[in-house]
Amino acid sequence: MSLSKKLVVPPGGKTRIADFDPADPLAGVAGAPTTKDEAEAALSANVEVIADLQYRLYAENTRALLIVLQAMDAAGKDGVIRHCFSGVNPQGCKVTAFKQPSATELDHGYLWRIHHAVPPKGEIGIFNRSHYEDVIVVRVHELVPEKVWKARYDQINAFERLLADNGVVIRKFFLNVSNAEQKKRLLDRLADPKKNWKMSAADFAERRRWPEYMAAYEDAVARCSTDHAPWHVIPADRKWIRNWAVSQIVRETLESMDPKLPKIRLDPATIDTSG
Repeated sequence: MSLSKKLVVPPGGKTRIADFDPADPLAGVAGAPTTKDEAEAALSANVEVIADLQYRLYAENTRALLIVLQAMDAAGKDGVIRHCFSGVNPQGCKVTAFKQPSATELDHGYLWRIHHAVPPKGEIGIFNRSHYEDVIVVRVHELVPEKVWKARYDQINAFERLLADNGVVIRKFFLNVSNAEQKKRLLDRLADPKKNWKMSAADFAERRRWPEYMAAYEDAVARCSTDHAPWHVIPADRKWIRNWAVSQIVRETLESMDPKLPKIRLDPATIDTSG
């Protein structure tokens, strides 16, 4: 079985997050590493290929790739960005972290700030959280009426269809961490002086809403996984499996895009190189 086929959420299907094992070793997947060392070696190889393909995508300048990362806290969104995209040229790759909307953003439709951050032709854009916050956090915390957030599934699908029709290839990843592993990581982070500065009491308070979040994620990935913008549920309890899986799908996506270097626009024989 291919990796994408195992982890993708089928369009139009019913999805239960509980059906995806956060500690899945991906046994039986073609090319899947069986040890941490194998995974790190495979990740390094993928990073090199992604870097080369990103260079070609940038030079081709006709399409873009949008990566959407969603997850519960401590599932590893930042880690995926650091490990999977460490080789790309920052000139052709931009990470956008969507935090609580500003007053200006709240004065516009919820997709306004998202569309503004969509990568231009030739670039890779990475969303650390995204427009899906408006059917997840907004739903869990009851920030808008139910009829409002329910209408957003179709709006999001139409928005992503618009992007795809205009040359933006979309891949979406839900980093699936277990409740127990998340607690362990949060406690480890709290004890680490290099990381505890970004902790707050709210990080632990949100854990009490775990069932509500899982229900919201299930609906989001089921209602908004399409052929042109598929969701993948990535096992995130093992960081080395998580990083390899995301990098492999990104690599395969870029390979399928097959970006081409432009043809030279001049005759080298006509250039005076004597200077």
